[in-house]
Amino acid sequence: MASTVLEATRAKHEDLERLERLAVRELQREPANARDRLYQSHRVRHMLDLVVSTSGKLVEIYEDKDNARKDEISNHISSQVQTEIFPKFYDRLKEIRDYHRRNPSARFVSETGDFEELLQEEPAIEFTGEEAFGRYMDLHELYNELINTKFGTPMEYSAYVGTFSQVEKIAHNLKSSRQYREYLEHILEYLTSFLYRTEPLQDIEKIFAKLESEFEEQWANGEVPGWENKDPERESASQESVIDLEYYTTVEELVELGPEKLKEALAARGLKSGGTIQQRAERLFLLKHTPLEQLDRKHFVKGSHSSVSDNGNNIKDNLKKEIALMEVKMRRLCELLDEVIVRTKENAEKKLTLTYEEMEAEREEEEVQADSESDDEDQQIYNPLKLPMGWDGKPIPYWLYKLHGLGQEFKCEICGNHSYWGRRAYERHFKEWRHQHGMRCLGIPNTKNFNEITSIQEAKELWERIQQRQGLNKWRPDLEEEYEDHEGNIYNKKTYADLQRQGLI
Repeated sequence: MASTVLEATRAKHEDLERLERLAVRELQREPANARDRLYQSHRVRHMLDLVVSTSGKLVEIYEDKDNARKDEISNHISSQVQTEIFPKFYDRLKEIRDYHRRNPSARFVSETGDFEELLQEEPAIEFTGEEAFGRYMDLHELYNELINTKFGTPMEYSAYVGTFSQVEKIAHNLKSSRQYREYLEHILEYLTSFLYRTEPLQDIEKIFAKLESEFEEQWANGEVPGWENKDPERESASQESVIDLEYYTTVEELVELGPEKLKEALAARGLKSGGTIQQRAERLFLLKHTPLEQLDRKHFVKGSHSSVSDNGNNIKDNLKKEIALMEVKMRRLCELLDEVIVRTKENAEKKLTLTYEEMEAEREEEEVQADSESDDEDQQIYNPLKLPMGWDGKPIPYWLYKLHGLGQEFKCEICGNHSYWGRRAYERHFKEWRHQHGMRCLGIPNTKNFNEITSIQEAKELWERIQQRQGLNKWRPDLEEEYEDHEGNIYNKKTYADLQRQGLI
């Protein structure tokens, strides 16, 4: 029965409903620990992928390119004569009943299997030992790549973790190199992979699509951070025709690109694009060691030599645009992973103070906790004192709870009456984004003078007093500018002007 088009359509609609219910059911369940939360996100992501693929199959059925659905409806259901509709319907119903009478245990089996098993499976997520199951980032390969390049500077790994996103400090002449472009590609590849593994419900493609549309507008207006001095008129060369010759060392490597790409690259530079593929590659390879302006005129198309300089500039602009877009994407990913980057830097600084034996002991302890965590997942955590959960999903020790004063609540009106538990979290929040945003909304600079100030009224009064004090310290020429008469008497500007008008001086 499931072989018919209509039955397959009905079954796929049923699959969609079941997947939606299972996804909601899974999200309503409170995860036991950080690892369980990550597994939960990956399970839901898998369900969403199944929803998308099943919906795509339904669209194909409804498009009905082979007219199979139309033929089945016309043969079994529809009829030009009104009196023939019900007989066909009852014949179809009898056929279904006979089938199930002969096969009482028959039921439709979804192409994706039993959906209930999706809630029990443990997703296969790969993390390195340094990443500690998504808690930290492993940037050692990128760090080694940076310090061995022309644009890199020697630094500690902990310093690199905190500054690897600050690419605006690199000179523009170094950004046009092949090494820098490959370095950016490796960073984007790692950050995208890490974000997908740790936050699978993030729609990275949608984030990049929105980012690219905003980037095009900013690039046209010359407002891209670090690239503000570009000429917005140079954007005519197509990206497909740009070939960076720094990537190629021999003519044979250019031949592998194919005749069409070589033809486009030559035409973009105003060079002749005819001849065999070997001749095209040799002609293009001349530009690796000879500037376009100094090339022999015989290689150019007639009448195109005057526009060589403009074509070269357009090609350079397109390369710059690609690099600028990669930098913007990298910054956006770093914003999404800001907390992980901070933790990674703290962990790297902590390791600098540990001996090899202490690091090995800590790693063994984490492995033991990871092994025991899977056995304790099904057990309910006993937490009568309602202690906060640690990063391992278990209540923190009571002595640590008392040491940090986590039972003490601090409320900040500037942060929208947000609560902070413990003195340490309260003092730290004055430098965090929520408090800074609140101060910005009040029109008050978030300086050290406003530490420990959580009331909006107190912040406004203090700001008024600071402004008044700054007003007293300002230079007032009428009272503080000094004048001297011919007898050597000293007056301020106002007094001197009054005496001069009266003719006394």
